[in-house]
Amino acid sequence: MANLKEDVREPSVSLLCKLGSIIVHADEMTEPGGHEFDHAALRTLLADPEVKAWIKGMGAMLPLKRSARK
Repeated sequence: MANLKEDVREPSVSLLCKLGSIIVHADEMTEPGGHEFDHAALRTLLADPEVKAWIKGMGAMLPLKRSARK
């Protein structure tokens, strides 16, 4: 795997697809009639090792999760 800092600045095409899918599923989930499929897809995408590494690598550039503030 390449240096994580390089990955944050230059994400792979696969990571960009996953991040885009997260956005689309989150949008779908918040619309009237949101579907459980979107919840399941989000859980799967957020558990993806590439997505988790990117979130960790972004550090202070992303909001801190409420559960991490305790």
